[in-house]
Amino acid sequence: MIPPTYYKNGSYSIIEVQSPKSKVESAETVNPTSKVENAVSPTETQAPPKQETPVAPKPETSNEPKISAFSLSSIRKKKELEAASMTYVKPTSVMPTEEFTETEMLVQWNKYAQRLGDKGHKIMESLLLINDPTLNGTVITFELPNEGSKLDFESQIHGLLGHLKGHLHNHDITIEVNVNETIEIKRSLNDQDRYNRLMEINPNLDLLRSTFGLDLTS
Repeated sequence: MIPPTYYKNGSYSIIEVQSPKSKVESAETVNPTSKVENAVSPTETQAPPKQETPVAPKPETSNEPKISAFSLSSIRKKKELEAASMTYVKPTSVMPTEEFTETEMLVQWNKYAQRLGDKGHKIMESLLLINDPTLNGTVITFELPNEGSKLDFESQIHGLLGHLKGHLHNHDITIEVNVNETIEIKRSLNDQDRYNRLMEINPNLDLLRSTFGLDLTS
């Protein structure tokens, strides 16, 4: 056996060589591709965040009846017309109110009676000429012998009033009709007047007369 001192005294010696901890091993254990995967490329752009689409709110349901704009407009227009009609006052100052005499009134009275006679209204013509009316201001008083003649006269009074107001240029004229059984009748109704009155009531009377050859006008 060789003593250890032999090796010490020799030109060489045994030195324990420790293997250094290699960093390469630790480096080899690290996956180099993991860094590449985790690294963010400077040229890579991030996707913009998704924008949420706003949801329109649902209309609230109500049990109350809906009123259309057309209905509201009609109601408003109706109220405006009612207000305008209430505030409008028909002017009366534009109506003529000229003065006239009783003679002028009688002239127009007789002209109207003649016009009715020309149109075949013989009964009304006879009533107008049965007596002379009188004038008091703008009130014309006319007397008739009975209620029947008064009713016949009043049924045609509006046409007479229109004629007098227009030709005498006075819209304040009124006619007052009275019944006086004692008045002196200027013209009495003859058979022709009565026949004309019946003809106005029943036009077929003339057909009856001509069929049977009746003489009802004598």
